[in-house]
Formats: sequence, C-alpha cells, structure tokens
Amino acid sequence: MDKNFEKQEKRIESVFPKDLDDISKRTETIEIYKNYLEINLELPVKLTGIEDFNWEEYYIFGPGDEQEYEELKKTRPSYRDTFNMIRIDDYRDDDYGLFAKLTRVSDKKRFQIPLADLKAIDIESKNHQLLDDYSVWFVNY
Repeated sequence: MDKNFEKQEKRIESVFPKDLDDISKRTETIEIYKNYLEINLELPVKLTGIEDFNWEEYYIFGPGDEQEYEELKKTRPSYRDTFNMIRIDDYRDDDYGLFAKLTRVSDKKRFQIPLADLKAIDIESKNHQLLDDYSVWFVNY
C-alpha cells in the first residue's frame, strides 16, 4: 500500500470536480465520493475492520466480560470478522459517511457498517487503496 501522503492527497483531490473549492466532509461531497467508489470498486470486496467497532470497546478496553463479548459477536459484527461487501448502501450520514452492505463470511449474517471503519483484506488490491483513501478523507477532511 502506498503511504506517500502527497500522492494520497492528490488521489483524494482527484475524486472531486476541479471547480469544487471545499472538499470537506458534508452531504454533497459524500455523494460525490459514493459515485466515485461505485464506479471504481471491484465488487464483491473482502473486508475486515480497521479497528474495533464502537460496541466492542467496552469489551476490549473496558470492564466488559469476555464470555459476554463472545456471545454478542454471534449477532453483532466484529472488527475481526471477514465480510463480503455487496454494495454501498444508499443511506449516508454526515457523521458516519457511507455505509457498506455486508455479509459476514462465517455465517452469512448481513450488516450495515460505516465504510470508513472497514478495509480491504487484499492490501495489494486497487480496492484496498480506494477504501483507504476514502477513510483518510472521511476522517481528516
């Protein structure tokens, strides 16, 4: 994966029309990024979490019980799971951005997870770079 931040910044900027002065995260730019990803991602994409999901923090860093955590992971997505992304959902949110429609590989359960919380497993793939760029844009712009 290319971690040359100048190159990454140029790739991110190239997603948006040149006459758009402000590429910060808001409804308009989230929609532009969604269209870009829908054109460029090669589906299905095998994904996993970048880091623990919000609900998991209580169990990983807090006082949560390990057995309870294991039980909850049967019905909730975990950042350690492997997912197949079916598509980018039509729902979007200014706080969470785009959402991925996913199927967990192990049991075929379906979830809707913020795309910025996910990464492609194949780090050499075009999809990995596209999703990494999106996450960097979403978190930092």
